[in-house]
Amino acid sequence: MRILLITPPLTQLNTPYPATAYLKGYYRAQGHEVRQVDLGIEVADRVLSESFLMSIGLEREARLIEPVKRFLRGQDDTLGPRIAARTLLPEGRRFAQLDEDNMEWSFGVAGTTDKAQHLATLFVEDIADYIREQVDPHFDLVRYAEYLSNDAPTFDPLYDELHQAPSAVDRLMLELLECEVETFRPEQVDLTVPFPGCLYGALRCGQWLLGHTRARVEIGGGFPNTEWRQLREPRLYEFCHSVLIDGHPDADQCCPDFSDLPLEKYLSLTEMTNPMHRLWSQGRWNKMVMAHGCYWHRCAFCDTSLDYIGRFRAPEAATVVDHMERIVQQTGRTGFHFVDEALPPRLLKEVAEEILRRGLAVSFWGNIRFEKAYTAEMCQLLARAGMVAVSGGLEVASDRLLKLMDKGVTIHQTVEACRHLNDAGIMVHTYLMYGFPTETLQETKDALETVRRMFDEGIVQSAFWHRYAMTCHSPSGQHPEAYGARRLGGDTHPFCNNEVDWTPPFDYDIEAVGAALRLATYNYMNGLGLERPVERWFPKGLRVKK
Repeated sequence: MRILLITPPLTQLNTPYPATAYLKGYYRAQGHEVRQVDLGIEVADRVLSESFLMSIGLEREARLIEPVKRFLRGQDDTLGPRIAARTLLPEGRRFAQLDEDNMEWSFGVAGTTDKAQHLATLFVEDIADYIREQVDPHFDLVRYAEYLSNDAPTFDPLYDELHQAPSAVDRLMLELLECEVETFRPEQVDLTVPFPGCLYGALRCGQWLLGHTRARVEIGGGFPNTEWRQLREPRLYEFCHSVLIDGHPDADQCCPDFSDLPLEKYLSLTEMTNPMHRLWSQGRWNKMVMAHGCYWHRCAFCDTSLDYIGRFRAPEAATVVDHMERIVQQTGRTGFHFVDEALPPRLLKEVAEEILRRGLAVSFWGNIRFEKAYTAEMCQLLARAGMVAVSGGLEVASDRLLKLMDKGVTIHQTVEACRHLNDAGIMVHTYLMYGFPTETLQETKDALETVRRMFDEGIVQSAFWHRYAMTCHSPSGQHPEAYGARRLGGDTHPFCNNEVDWTPPFDYDIEAVGAALRLATYNYMNGLGLERPVERWFPKGLRVKK
């Protein structure tokens, strides 16, 4: 069977999303003829082109876009000094937000290439803003019509939009799709939808395929697996023949195959000066899964009832490293981003030892749990093997709440793990959460104080706060009363079901608290405000009047 695998617009522009690469490895092992296409990078390449920008009136930008793309692809570094000097690119609204002091702190005098990448990214983002405002309201660099798919209880807005005439960017996407279909003549087309910002593009493709081919059209991926488990929307099957939940057994155990993707087209962007976000969007990392699921799968806020988290299975370390070597041969790149929910410490240690035994020169990073396994000896081993960074959840930074949510770690264990990682030269990013059920305002302030101390001691380099969301697939969403909360409404929606409403409300202004946490942490990452009492980051009068 000839199977065409498609990643629809848009995900990251710096590196391929790995779903189709894993599926290709799986299908080829079954004896099928397989081709994969990343319509996201193909559409972005056509939109960010001289001909398209000329057609929409951006004449100066059109003359510069091809040199800028070559620079962002690492094909012409000589343009960097001129971009960094700010004598080449037209500067729109994105440049007005530049903080020169922060730029100097982040990039310094020697960081010309990184600074130029950041400025070139702002130039591309200015173009994207213009396209969204003047040409196609759906367009963005890393998502497409996301507002139609995010938290969508009904299919109506998305369905109505799909029956409007295709936009200018839609037409580019469908032209590319038609070319692929005419060349490959697939009997089956699989559309992966990892994020809500890919769903509209997937359905537009499915709509065209059902109207112009006899191929079987299937939709799967992270978004359907999370949002469509209670789907009751027959109109969806006007755009596909079937929806796949939980994927193909053993597909993630195959070696991903990136061999027919246009790796030379991906753009290394520097959207933010945050060091972890820069690592995420810069460079063409080989995305890979070390193990299926999460070895802990108990955290109350996590979607542990879903197969891709709750069913843990780890391969042999030699198999992981075999796959790494094959991927290096395919892509010519030696950097790996392991996209596991949490890298299993025992397997991670064995993989590091296997890398060192084979004498491989690789770099890698991924998500971990900050637990006692990360001793000084373990972290030194990981650094010697090539680990350059980790991200992990400190979450609420309160031992009471960490115990309530069954995180399985303490603040002390987390701090010690971060210290050992930092001492080994491994960059540390921590995810933080506010607004968990029963969390008091004082506990939130205490959590910020923990974060302040960690930055002050230099054991974390990056952090990000997000507000707790109760989901129907998590222990806290399925049994909210066990966490001091009550779920509001029990009816499921016909289209998407994930985040749910809950009560009681907080007796303080949760939005103002979130803003204070983000402002303080932004300053900490830039080495500012570390001597300031955490209380002063929060505005007065945070209490909500009864």
